Amino acid sequence: MAGLLSLHCVASLKKSGSLIHFRSAALGVHMRHYSSKKAPSSSSSEYLHQSVVPSMHYQKSLPRLPIPKLEDTIRRYLAAQKPLLDDDQFRTTEKLAQDFQNGAGKQLHEELVAQDKNNKHTSYISAPWFDMYLSARDSVVLNFNPFMSFNPDPKTEYNDQLLRATNMVCSAVRFMKTLRAGLLEPEVFHLNPVKSDTDSFKNFIRWVPSSLSWYGAYMVNAYPLDMSQYFRLFNSTRIPKHGRDELFTDEKGRHLLVMRKGNMYVFDIIDRDGNLVKPAEIQSHLKYILSDSTPAPAFPLSVLTSENRDVWAGLRDKLIGAGNAEDLRVVDSALFCLSLDDESMRDHIHISHNMLHGNGCNRWYDKSFSLIVTKDGQAAINFEHSWGDGVAVLRFQNEVFKDTTEKPLVHPGSAAAAVDSASAVRRLQFKLNKELENGIQKAKENIDSAVSKLTIDAMEFKRGGKEQLKKNRLSPDAIAQLAFQMGFLRQYGQTVATYESCSTAAFKHGRTETIRPATVQTKKCSHAFVQQPGKHSVAELQAMLDECSKYHGQLTKEAAMGQGFDRHLFAMRYLAASKGQALPSLYTDPAYAAINHNILSTSTLTSPAVSLGGFAPVVPDGFGVGYGVHDNWIGCNVSSYPARNVHEFLQCVHKSLEDIFTVLDGKPLS
Repeated sequence: MAGLLSLHCVASLKKSGSLIHFRSAALGVHMRHYSSKKAPSSSSSEYLHQSVVPSMHYQKSLPRLPIPKLEDTIRRYLAAQKPLLDDDQFRTTEKLAQDFQNGAGKQLHEELVAQDKNNKHTSYISAPWFDMYLSARDSVVLNFNPFMSFNPDPKTEYNDQLLRATNMVCSAVRFMKTLRAGLLEPEVFHLNPVKSDTDSFKNFIRWVPSSLSWYGAYMVNAYPLDMSQYFRLFNSTRIPKHGRDELFTDEKGRHLLVMRKGNMYVFDIIDRDGNLVKPAEIQSHLKYILSDSTPAPAFPLSVLTSENRDVWAGLRDKLIGAGNAEDLRVVDSALFCLSLDDESMRDHIHISHNMLHGNGCNRWYDKSFSLIVTKDGQAAINFEHSWGDGVAVLRFQNEVFKDTTEKPLVHPGSAAAAVDSASAVRRLQFKLNKELENGIQKAKENIDSAVSKLTIDAMEFKRGGKEQLKKNRLSPDAIAQLAFQMGFLRQYGQTVATYESCSTAAFKHGRTETIRPATVQTKKCSHAFVQQPGKHSVAELQAMLDECSKYHGQLTKEAAMGQGFDRHLFAMRYLAASKGQALPSLYTDPAYAAINHNILSTSTLTSPAVSLGGFAPVVPDGFGVGYGVHDNWIGCNVSSYPARNVHEFLQCVHKSLEDIFTVLDGKPLS
């Protein structure tokens, strides 16, 4: 089910006829400035800020995720299939879809609605979605875990590995304490910040009962977002089990898991009173780990987290049988994993490979997230995807970046505390037998083989970006997506299934919905630009761009409002399967398999904290497209396996953007 990866969320809300995008996700967010009361100085080292409005104030009154009408879902499904099928195939799919709507689908839809009415505390997609992720048996590496890398600290002397790691660990604890104390500013999308993002509004809304608070925010055009996933950020790990994994969280853990050279260390970063351990002590402990001369283990246990989930589950049982239960529990309950890499990064491509997968020896991929800091101070987050969709991870990353760059707690020249790190830091030592050593050896061979097939390449288009597109009243996201459609057509001569994920976090326990960027409009426009450039006037080409942009905007808005078709069809299929029913023929249609075989899997990224984001293709013959539309340039970070040529694809996308901007400048295509 890796094809259902959710990387990039867009919640778009409508105001006075104009579409406004709010991106917030696994990959891709406009960072908002969180204005909040500063914490009193006595506790300023403990909290990032102290929000007037409690963190979970809106949670109770969030609206529920709607189940679309069945006829709307079928209409949208057929519209998305049209550009992918020839006339005969489409007629077959249309007939199957209509039979489904009038027969088996009608019954499944009614059952889904009834089930939803009995589960008002959650959303109809939440349980099936958790199940989809946790039941997947593929390795989490490349198939699920994405990465997002931090921009360097603007003050270059703070990019030292030890300094940066210490400051990031301290800020991470401050974030966790702020969240758990209910003092973290709630995640709210402000359509009119002048009214809603103000002290006076916050002082008013805090007194509104939480069962009504959402309505109060809605009255001033503010949309609170679901924060139910946040508690899984810390002390959480995905535990491999046969058939279906489990999510484990133990908020009592006070220690950090640190990895270096494949060795695993733990020490407390929260004291017995629940306070952050002195930053100078944390620095001292990390310095001790960085200078530890213990050689890399011949059999690095962590590489097992990159294995097939059933294989890893079996080996974990054997690890427990060999007497490692207590140390595994220490790993699972750690606040998070800090990976200190001994390598310096050569360039963006090297960073992408290292942060997305590395060599498997210095990562615990099952932790809810790992903070990776390289020898030259490059930093990134790699996160496990089943527990959440990245809204929480990106908020965390934005806050940590802001805190470490504006209020670092250790500085160049700060002396590490004179403490006995040798007794405070414990290196975990696991008992291994021959069978476990063989399992580790095999896992290492498997990850080496998998990552050797992955190619990553990047491109920067410098001729224009968001500013020029908005001047032309075009959606920057729509134009980027159109360039991918044109690029693929130019390279391979066809239109293929394309996935763009959209957050439904505006609803209680919302997860994601899919935007389908390959449309009848983009197909027509791509053919005009790529295959018949001389046939159309500039005005005609501009009109096609406008049409693509408007329709993409409509799809985005529908998806954000829970009105896509993918999740509804998925939930009905899940319901049929869970009852042991034969799948209705809509689901056995080759066209259904094809639209869910997402050759172009795309995700956008713009945040002052983040420099790069990336993920592997979700199918062997696909591209994993991370992109950002900036004010005056457009960037792409794209991955592929040997079935596709990523370098050529990026050349084709670049040429497509050139053509689009030429037409926007009023010039004909040569």
